[in-house]
Amino acid sequence: MSDPTPRLAGPAVPRGEILGTYETYPEAQAVVDRLAKAEVEVRQVSIVGSDLKTVERVTGKLSWGRAALGGAANGAFLGLFFALFVTLFTPAEQQSLAFVASIFLVTAGVGMAAGLLVYAITRNRRDFTSTQQVVASSYQVIVAPEVADAARAALARPIEG
Repeated sequence: MSDPTPRLAGPAVPRGEILGTYETYPEAQAVVDRLAKAEVEVRQVSIVGSDLKTVERVTGKLSWGRAALGGAANGAFLGLFFALFVTLFTPAEQQSLAFVASIFLVTAGVGMAAGLLVYAITRNRRDFTSTQQVVASSYQVIVAPEVADAARAALARPIEG
């Protein structure tokens, strides 16, 4: 027997009327902010990015020292978090700074070793550090038809200073 309840297929691109197309996200965001200040029902507004691209910005050269330092920092942070979490469930008389410091140092060492191992494996293929970001070429502000007139009227009014 089949279920008569319709199932959602997943996320969908919002439909409605396009108020404007903007080159940057902050420009589109400013338009939505103006609509919110004008008391337009912003639940009926969407910002849709088009023509998505992955942008990777190179931030520096990777070396053995940077790999070791980055791995140690990641391990130390994880160790500090774990040590502080464990102290929440340890009776006060058994808590000690030496316990926290030892976990911190051990995880920093393990992180350093892991960082060096990953660098050794990927060294000939990737000798740089970078950040990745997904950006759109343009952003459209789309509103539901029932609030389109109110949105256009709000944008036509001059901005109050």
